[in-house]
Amino acid sequence: MAIFLTEASKVIVQGMTGSEGSKHTQRMLNSGTNIVGGVTPGKGGQSVDFEGASVPVFSSVSEAVEAVDADVSVVFVPPKFCRGAVIEAVDAGISLIVVITEGVPVKDTAEFFAYAQSKGSSRIIGPNCPGLISPGKSNAGIIPADITKAGRVGLVSKSGTLTYQMMYELRDFGFSSAVGIGGDPIIGTTHIDALQAFEDDPETDAVVMIGEIGGDAEERAAAYISGHITKPVVGYVAGFTAPEGKTMGHAGAIVSGSSGTAEGKKEALEAAGVKVGKTPSATAQLMRDLLQSQ
Repeated sequence: MAIFLTEASKVIVQGMTGSEGSKHTQRMLNSGTNIVGGVTPGKGGQSVDFEGASVPVFSSVSEAVEAVDADVSVVFVPPKFCRGAVIEAVDAGISLIVVITEGVPVKDTAEFFAYAQSKGSSRIIGPNCPGLISPGKSNAGIIPADITKAGRVGLVSKSGTLTYQMMYELRDFGFSSAVGIGGDPIIGTTHIDALQAFEDDPETDAVVMIGEIGGDAEERAAAYISGHITKPVVGYVAGFTAPEGKTMGHAGAIVSGSSGTAEGKKEALEAAGVKVGKTPSATAQLMRDLLQSQ
């Protein structure tokens, strides 16, 4: 079992013929992802030869859906084309749209997310995210596939690199799914969305939640955990040493006054029964202790 992405997922790559799209398509194929096509306007009818596979190229997402029954798209297009690419995927009925692109204008993200919500048929992950992986089943995005194994831990994270670190630190236990939701001010899938999906997944026993300074997503997740999540959750909040008023890495990671601090988020999570580590390694050890005590 996994959340959002399984071995049955039929994945297309929007922007597959570009340098990043091509490189990561090969990596996804190597990790067992069922890549059924790529989309590049004007290049329909061509194919791209990868190691171990020849992948057809379509001029539009709707063509890919009609021809190969795709249901997942991974978006590797430049920021200025991202809004149009996501809306195209929504219109074609793609149920899971994974937006890897960074630097997408917040206005564009707001528009394509609102559009997807109005249609009600597509889940967006990202933008500015590493994607998601269900180890041993499928990998949609840029997450390294060889640093962990399949297991019963769920992971939801704002940070790509911390996603990888946590997967590696808990590699002996393994993961049902790891979801990098991205750290922009507006994102399609939230901590809460992933937490509920892990709660509903019978093969996830416990969840690691990684947040960061800025905004109130972690506080809202803490409130949701109190009322809806029965499985154990451990957490980490990046940015304990961040200076006030300075944007740190992600566009959404900025502390303003007393809101959005790592300490404040830690306190909210601990009040909800979530054990929070001061470092990623300490958080991994909290999960290790929890799993070994079960």
